[in-house]
Parts: sequence; C-alpha cells; structure tokens
Amino acid sequence: MTKKTIIALLLIFTGLNSILAQTEVDERAMINFHKGLGFNAPDSTFGMNIRLRVQSRAAFNFDEELNIEDIEARVSRLRLRFDGYILNDKLTYYLQLSFSRGDQDWDNTHIPNVVRDAMVYYRFNPKFYIGFGQGKLPGNRERIISSGQQQFYDRSVVNANYTLDRDFGLFGYYSSKAGGINFNIKGAVSTGDGRNQLKTDNGLMYTGRLEVLPLGKFKKDGDFSEGDLEFESTPKLSLSAGYSINQKAKRTRGTIGTELYESRDLTSFFADMVLKYKGWALSSEFINRTSPQSAFTYNSEDSTMAWVMEGHGLNTQLSYCLSNYWEFALRYAYSEPDIEINKLAMRDSYYIVGVNKYIRKHLTKIQASFGYRSQESYNSAIFGKNNLLLVFQVELGI
Repeated sequence: MTKKTIIALLLIFTGLNSILAQTEVDERAMINFHKGLGFNAPDSTFGMNIRLRVQSRAAFNFDEELNIEDIEARVSRLRLRFDGYILNDKLTYYLQLSFSRGDQDWDNTHIPNVVRDAMVYYRFNPKFYIGFGQGKLPGNRERIISSGQQQFYDRSVVNANYTLDRDFGLFGYYSSKAGGINFNIKGAVSTGDGRNQLKTDNGLMYTGRLEVLPLGKFKKDGDFSEGDLEFESTPKLSLSAGYSINQKAKRTRGTIGTELYESRDLTSFFADMVLKYKGWALSSEFINRTSPQSAFTYNSEDSTMAWVMEGHGLNTQLSYCLSNYWEFALRYAYSEPDIEINKLAMRDSYYIVGVNKYIRKHLTKIQASFGYRSQESYNSAIFGKNNLLLVFQVELGI
C-alpha cells in the first residue's frame, strides 16, 4: 500500500467519524466538507458530498388470537444523497434518490418515482435563503425530520394520512431573533400535485410555518432529530404552527395518495412541539385537513368513487436515552376521519413501545418495537379490527 493511499484512507475515515456528529436536515444542503466525506474541484469552484443509507425491516402483524396475519420483510428505504456547492457556499444543491419499492410510491402512482428531492438553494445572508425545485414542504415536524433521524421504525399514522409531503416549487427560509428569542419562518409556493409530475393545473399550493425556540437553539439541530442523543444540559423547547392551502388538489391526500376523479381545494392546519433535557425527549403534533367542497368524487363512466382524506390526528412520543445510547420510547397516535367520510374511513389508533440501540447515533442503529393497533368503524356494516405489531429494523448509513 502506497503512502498516498494510506493518507487518503485516513482522511476518509476521519471524515466519516466527523460526519457522525451532524444531523441530516432535509431543508438545506450539507456542505461542511471538512467534517464529512466530500470531493472538491482543484479550484474549489465545485464540491460534492455523497451519502448512502439503508433500512431493512421485518414486521409481524398478529390478530387478537396471536395468529400471524402477514409478514413484512423488505428493504423499507434505500437512499443515495448528494449535497454540494457551486462557485461558493451561497449557491448549493441537494439531490436524493430512492431505490426501494415503498420509497418510490409504486402502489399509488404505478411508476418508479426515483427522484425524491432535487433542490437548488441560494443563501443571501446568514439569516435568509431560498430554494427552487422538488423538496419537502414546510409542514408538520415529523415529516420534515428525515426518516434517518426517526426513533421508531416509521412515521406515525397521523403523518401517513395528513402530511403535506413533497412538492415542486419555490421555498423560502428566514431565521432571526426577537426579544432574545430565536425563531424561524418558512414558506413555499408549489404546484400542489406532489413529486415528479409532468404537467399540473393552474391551482397552486401555499404553505407557511413558524417555529419559536424560547429556550435557545438545540445542539446540532436536535429539534429536527428524534430522541435526545445530544443530552441537552439545559431544557430546550421548540413550538411551531403552520397553515397550507392546496388549490385544485388531484389526490386523496393532497400531494400524495391515489387520484381523485375531480379536483378539490384542501386546507391544512398543523401545530407541533418538542422538548429535550438530559436524555429525555417529548414531542407532539396535531394536523387537521378540511375541504370546502364535498370529500367525495365520482367516475361518471362506472360510478366508482374516491374521496379526500379529511380529518385530524394527534401523535405524541416520549423517550429516554441512557448514556450508553440505549433508548426506550413510547408512542400514542390516532387518526380521526371527519363525519362526512367516517362511514368508510375508520378511526385508527396506535400504542407502541420502542427499544433502540444507537451504535453511531442515528446513522447506525437497531430498533425493536411492539405495539397495538385499534381500528374502530362508525359503520355498522363494517367491522373494526385490532392487531398486535412486532417490528425489528436495522439502519446503516454513511
């Protein structure tokens, strides 16, 4: 092995050890190459940081007699991410590709949606930057937090039913202080039809979010990472709220879901909080979606029907992380359909206990969850259902 090869390997491993301390945030590019594994042009006019992560999951679904109803054994996520800059750190980019079937939304769109994020950012000053392209809307916190920073095997039923998810448009981010209190303002104007669309109608989506941090900033962007893996020495709190209007939405959940037969205008309100202190973490979020029109749409040719997922939900999580990075977590989440659709859609509740072992914090971890799911029907002709869940997941990332 040559001297140059040894030096290169040492630099790579040093970079990998340093990048472990960084939190993956999906609202900006990660370009601290002196802390990560990156590549720079000789004249420093171009840089790229490459990362990869995989989540492998085995999940067992039991009925009330403890008979196995189904088994989910698959690669739940396989992501390749590129972050970088062009000319200088004012002009940056962020690209994320997905390769597992569930990540590509096959079941709803029947096409391979490989591109998850493709954003270009321009930073005017340390307080204000904008983004253009396809990325996460500034909606509920659970969605904004990267799936690689989650403490359970997946996001909650509240996020599944009511999140804003991703869209193509213009994004704006502003951070400052008022009266000594940190705050962030985030907004977006987007198509409202979700990712990877060829053409959309003339209806747009408008989203705004305000975050207030009355006790100061979290260590290493900890307000966008689940669990207190940084062991905040003083209490840290973030309070947030936002609103979104989606004009002429074409899908059952706005930017995600199956196609509607007629477009609908959707409004969403969301509020969330996170509190961390000495290994303890408490988070909670509420989302409500409504439409001024009827939730139901019909196909005139065969009289089939599709409806908007109107309703609300609440997700709350409490966890404690030991100094050896064993973590114990609890989740309670429910989704309540609005009265117009509750004869077809059920109230869906989850009670989950999680045990996690963080090997390299969120980059490499082992997760085990045991839970109870209750589906309650408001329609006497449709029976509710209860299930027990057992999930084991391993995540590895660089």
